[in-house]
Amino acid sequence: MRPPQCTSEDVMSKRGNVKFRLYVAGGATNSALALANLTAICRNYLPGRHDIDVIDVFREPKRALDDRIFLTPTLIKLAPVPIRRIVGALSETATVVMALGLKPDAA
Repeated sequence: MRPPQCTSEDVMSKRGNVKFRLYVAGGATNSALALANLTAICRNYLPGRHDIDVIDVFREPKRALDDRIFLTPTLIKLAPVPIRRIVGALSETATVVMALGLKPDAA
């Protein structure tokens, strides 16, 4: 009997996804920049293993207050722990990557 094959899907589920929540203020310039910068960071450092939840504070103000969001854009890395928060447009890639504790994808 052959040992089971390990698929790329199995490898991704073992490594787990990095979960982000990005709070934005409608179509504000800094909010759009933060989303674009986060997307680029995920494409380069977490290809295929990230989830981004975007919350517009104008549409969901109670959720923002519950999560203690007072400035936008604010990024929260929810998983894996430790939870990290960054405020701003995320334009200093090296600083953001270091603050989030990300490493380049080894695959």
